[in-house]
Amino acid sequence: MTILTLLIPVTLVMGAVGLGAFFWSLHSGQYEDLSGDAERILFDEDDKPLAAYPPGHSGTTKEKTP
Repeated sequence: MTILTLLIPVTLVMGAVGLGAFFWSLHSGQYEDLSGDAERILFDEDDKPLAAYPPGHSGTTKEKTP
């Protein structure tokens, strides 16, 4: 039973620290642009679009034979 006199204050302090961290993240703007972060992970700025046809391809579905 005496352990509760230690565990209850420790739990309350840990909860206050977690709540303080949450309010700090709200104040510092961590949740301002949620959709931008979601899209930024999908697209890389270094990506280039693929070519429609490989080099040397005539662009038609059937190649002509000489």
